[in-house]
Amino acid sequence: MHILLVDDDAELCGLLGEFLTREGFTVECAHDGTRGLERALAPGVDLVLLDVMLPGMDGFEILRRLRPHSKIPVMMLTARGEDVDRIVGLELGADDYLPKPCSPRELLARIRAVLRRRQEPRSAEGPPGAGCAFAGWRLDLVRRELRSPQGVVVNLSSGEFSLLRAFVERPQRVLTRDRLLNAVWGLAFYGDENTLEVYVHYLRLKRGDTDRLLIQTVRGVGYRLAAD
Repeated sequence: MHILLVDDDAELCGLLGEFLTREGFTVECAHDGTRGLERALAPGVDLVLLDVMLPGMDGFEILRRLRPHSKIPVMMLTARGEDVDRIVGLELGADDYLPKPCSPRELLARIRAVLRRRQEPRSAEGPPGAGCAFAGWRLDLVRRELRSPQGVVVNLSSGEFSLLRAFVERPQRVLTRDRLLNAVWGLAFYGDENTLEVYVHYLRLKRGDTDRLLIQTVRGVGYRLAAD
């Protein structure tokens, strides 16, 4: 697997490059936004680790220009870890958002989770058109897309898709935070649980569920999809 690391911190690139190389990845570094976007659009890259604060073009602008042309997995790895920054990253199509500093082992676990979600064989998802309908919406398990009651496609990152799938496959059931974290990131997840709250928050925004009537918070336990 070929990872593109876009970060202007040469020392960090060297350390992460050595670590990920030992774990079996090929790592390429780009130290400015323009070069990072150019390489992300080129063939041969399997995943992008993307900083936000970059010379030439910031990480959010890279995502904004990348997503109309490519569905390559992108993980934001940045010192800007506020919830608003995470939400912007997810809105622009990031598959995960990890604030610096982070544990290399957590980074590795999340990289593997993102790649695993992207590599799931479609044959295991069901026949063409297989999906789940709820409250007028439809989640297509093959195309991995969400359609509104008006037939408009709502783009989902791989993490958002996995989270929504966990809800629609278990409607009206209270799902614990641990169960949802495992559904999206796997048993290896041991990062910041606020990440789940950010994903739920943005999933609500994409569905227009700002009153939290459909995805309900069960205080102290987790969340519930209030639909059949």
